[in-house]
Amino acid sequence: MQNPKPLWRPSEALISNSNMVRFMNEANQRYNLSLSDYHQLWQWSVDHIPQFWELFWKFAGIIASKPYHTVVDDPLRMPGAKWFIGAELNFAENLLRYRDDRTALIFQGEGQPLKTLTYKGLYEEVSRMAQALAAAGVTRGDRVAGFMPNMPQTIIAMLAAASLGAIWSSSSPDFGIKGVLDRFGQIEPKVLVTADGYFYNGKAFDSLERVGGILKQLPKVEKVVVVGYTRSAPDLSAVPNAVSWEAFLASYAPQPIDFAQVPAEHPLYIMYSSGTTGKPKCMVQSHGGILLNQLKEHLLHCDLRRDDVLFYFTTCGWMMWNWLTCGLAGGATLVLYDGSPFHPGPEVLWKLAEQVGITIFGTSARYITALDEAGFEPGKHYNLEKLRMICSTGSPLSVSGFEYAYRAIKADMQLASISGGTDLNGCFALGNPMLPVHAGELQGPALGLDVHAYNDAGQPVYDETGELVCAKAFPSMPVYFWNDPDGERYRNAYFTKFPGVWTHGDFISVNSRTRGITIYGRSDATLNPGGVRIGTADIYTALENVPEVADSVVIGQKWQDDVRVVLFVTLAKGATLDDNLTKKIKQTIREACSPRHVPAKVIQVQEIPYTINMKKVELAVRNVIHGEPVTNKDALANPNCLKEYQDLDELNQ
Repeated sequence: MQNPKPLWRPSEALISNSNMVRFMNEANQRYNLSLSDYHQLWQWSVDHIPQFWELFWKFAGIIASKPYHTVVDDPLRMPGAKWFIGAELNFAENLLRYRDDRTALIFQGEGQPLKTLTYKGLYEEVSRMAQALAAAGVTRGDRVAGFMPNMPQTIIAMLAAASLGAIWSSSSPDFGIKGVLDRFGQIEPKVLVTADGYFYNGKAFDSLERVGGILKQLPKVEKVVVVGYTRSAPDLSAVPNAVSWEAFLASYAPQPIDFAQVPAEHPLYIMYSSGTTGKPKCMVQSHGGILLNQLKEHLLHCDLRRDDVLFYFTTCGWMMWNWLTCGLAGGATLVLYDGSPFHPGPEVLWKLAEQVGITIFGTSARYITALDEAGFEPGKHYNLEKLRMICSTGSPLSVSGFEYAYRAIKADMQLASISGGTDLNGCFALGNPMLPVHAGELQGPALGLDVHAYNDAGQPVYDETGELVCAKAFPSMPVYFWNDPDGERYRNAYFTKFPGVWTHGDFISVNSRTRGITIYGRSDATLNPGGVRIGTADIYTALENVPEVADSVVIGQKWQDDVRVVLFVTLAKGATLDDNLTKKIKQTIREACSPRHVPAKVIQVQEIPYTINMKKVELAVRNVIHGEPVTNKDALANPNCLKEYQDLDELNQ
């Protein structure tokens, strides 16, 4: 799409007053440049990587007890580039730089009253938790794991662990025992922080029974700290080594935190791949790398200020929780929500947005689509005057999703479709305050990340689909994978297709006119009928013009020495998959895409599989229809639905 429809343009005042323009002006002054637009700024940032990150370190006011003597030793070495060599700092100290009476956290649990915590109160609670963890024997390099809802205690525990130089890792409480063990079993935490349960869709769910099962296979957990959330005084007698949150902290009064000063590449987080194709990979990420990259995205790309109210609908098992948390370093107020975004109805998050004055509203593309399907128009019912940006990620946001947001939510705002991954705990492409928003496109590549679409020959291409790559090193790359002593798993994950270049596994195109980026889905789920590569997102976009189709998943089936396209659909209420509807579906796809995109089979199912983070799972369906195992069903929100994809007669015809 070379001429996508512009849906919003930033005003000259917004551009000129943005953090990004202020940063660009500092680059011009410091390095005697004449950068004047985003594309020039981006090009400079990837052509002069040490200068870019050196300037941003100063721009962001990074707190460090020792300065670096080298920004990066070799930006062309991937993996293995070393960042901010010589520096000593602490991630938590940078997030707790503000200690005043401004609101740091607003928490809304489903059906629960709002709770708030000031920056001063947050610092004091982190101080108490850090003392308690230290008394429990937690030291540098130990793992502290959270099996927690998205609530203030989760952030407190993470910051306390980081302040000691320990490594934090978290999972959402809706994961099953196997899913948790596939993750925490690999990293062997010393302390587990959990809640007694969580609320979802009007019901309270117990977590302690699962925690008991988890602990049977985590013998190195020495202490379990339990937050009473669904009950004021949960019974902990069946949980070994358990203590309530209040009792764990009771002996400690707030005092100045002695933040462990660690090298920039010291481990901060262990994050996990989705695990839908095997045991999750454990990606170790660093204090300096995560801090610099996430602050860059907040301060420059989101134009974050102290008076912003930042919200992301996320669980603690999704990297957007980590991303949201870093907003504390910018002094913003973070809004935490835990529960269903549709209980008691689609209005729940927008009521919260009006009540607390959310300025940046983050969510998934699937949520925006679900609002549209429900016919709900937030802008008609709630005062969203303070809302200035919506961030959308998790899967590609369709053109109709963009149009819905501007029609039904707010016309004068920035819709930033963003895309990256858990692997870098950030974005390869995202929004920025200097460019217009075009329907279906991410506004551009991230500053400091040399992002391109590569063809099979390893050459950058425009206006055609290719592999999403990053051709130079960036600070938030994993420093290593856990239990990968020779680095083989790490290299195989990203660097085999184009040696020395990060290949992310997404199928994208770059618009030569706008430089906007369109995401077509995972390249490992790309369809290849007749040897022609097809992105599944094109088909999903076409199906938005077929109201009888409520949801769909498309895969490539091995068939007669080739691959044929198979489309599974769930139908809107009252619709029937007869010959007429099948013909309409195929004709719509043919006209919107190409004859190659037209499915050989259209099959009705009752449910489409999704991960817990609401990503459509094409690979699991593909494995099932080929009789191959789906090795980690606990990563799915609805794994039982895969049964209806097994042994379908239609797939043998």
